[in-house]
Formats: sequence, structure tokens, C-alpha cells
Amino acid sequence: MERAPIGVDPGRPNSARVYDYLLGGKDNYEVDRAVAQRMLSIAPDTRTLAWFSRQFLVNAVRLAAKAGVRQFIDLGAGIPTSPNVHEVAREFDTSARVVYVDYDPVVYAHCDALLARWQGVTAMSADVRRPDDVLDRLRTEALIDFDEPVAVLLVGVLHFVMDDEHPAELLARFRDAMAPESYLAFTHGSDTSDPQLIERSSADTASTSAQVVYRSPAQMTSFLDGFEIIDPGVVPVQQWLGDDLPATRMVICGGVGRKNSGRHDD
Repeated sequence: MERAPIGVDPGRPNSARVYDYLLGGKDNYEVDRAVAQRMLSIAPDTRTLAWFSRQFLVNAVRLAAKAGVRQFIDLGAGIPTSPNVHEVAREFDTSARVVYVDYDPVVYAHCDALLARWQGVTAMSADVRRPDDVLDRLRTEALIDFDEPVAVLLVGVLHFVMDDEHPAELLARFRDAMAPESYLAFTHGSDTSDPQLIERSSADTASTSAQVVYRSPAQMTSFLDGFEIIDPGVVPVQQWLGDDLPATRMVICGGVGRKNSGRHDD
């Protein structure tokens, strides 16, 4: 019988654990596997898409690192999967500072255990929907210097932020704190996905932490207001990885923006 840590409900699906299962991990429960299997029954390529999304994250870290960024903030980090952000970033600079932020107690426990031996790599239990709290703690606990460029990563996060939780406003709060030459990278579920899949996943996750909202490419693009949008723009993640990758029934778009100028507020 699976035993859940304190504060974890194994009877309700969890987005990080569903994603972990799709990536082939073992840190998930029966309810998470059931949700994933129902998605796979409609769209068998969803497991492939999870790997595309992971590779988008890796490529975004490399893009920022090649540009000279040495501070990385992985918001909604999820259960660790190698290569992790710090592994990729430290291919370019072994002193790169990395912070993994997640509010899920299972995720935090895994991150904290994994990262205990790495100087300059921190796990933080915090909620991206409270950006002021996150920013304050990044400064004081993780020693992130917002006078220098940072890369803020939100892969598979924003579609779990409901409209009444104001995703554009919370992104603007991070943007305003970032120095010029900083990067923001995100992925998001698109409303151009297969309608049956949208209906199935929405029904399975209603009123849970895995509840999802699908948004239009135009809405996603607006999240990068104040940034220079890097080519190829806000497009299905496959288009960030190569020209010959297949379309999938679930559409996950990715976007990367660079902050070149403008206000830098505390």
C-alpha cells in the first residue's frame, strides 16, 4: 500500500505527479496514473509531448546561459527529472545559482533531498501565485541578485493558474523585478488542443490542484508584454525543437522573452 507524506492527499490528482508519471517517474499515486491513462487513451502522444516540454525547458536554460545569465529561478519546478536546471546551467558556469520553487510538499521534499549537496542550488517551498512573497524570499533566502540578469522558468505552470488568480499580473510582477538582459520562458496548454482531450482533462481535475485552464495563443503571447519575444515566438513546443517533429492532440505552446530595457523595480 502506498503511503503518502503528511499533508498529501493520495486520493486527489496532483499535476506534478501526473507529469512525473508521463515522464516515466515513480513518484506518483494510483489517482495520478489514472488521470494520465485517461489522457493517453484519447491522445497516446501525450507522453511524447511531456518529453518535448522537458526538452523545451533544457533548451531555454541553455539559451539564457549562452547569453550570460548565471541565475535561474524554476517556478513550479515539479519532481526532479534529469537533466535538471542546475545540471544544464552549470555546463556553462559551475557557479550558476539555481532556485527550485514549488508549493507541493512532495516536490519540495524531493528537491531538497536532491540538492542538499549542491552549493548555490536551493529548494524553496512557495506559491508562484504570491509573487511578492516569492521575490522577497528569493532575495533573502536564495541570495538572488535582481540587479543582475536572471532566467525565470515556468514550464507547465501557468495553465494551473486560474483567471481569477491573474496570471498576467503575477508575470508582470516578476518582469518588473528583473534586470535588463533577463529571460522569461514558459509553456502553456493551448485551447487549440483536441476538444475531447480538453473536456476529459478538465473533468478529471476540476476542483483539485491539477485543475487546468486552456488559453489561446494570443492570450499566451500577451504574457510576454514588456519582453522582446524570441523567435519562433509563442508556438507549439515542437517548433522550438526541430522542423520534423509531429503535431500532438494536446497542444502545449512555449515562449521565451528577453527584457532589454525598461523599469527595474524592487
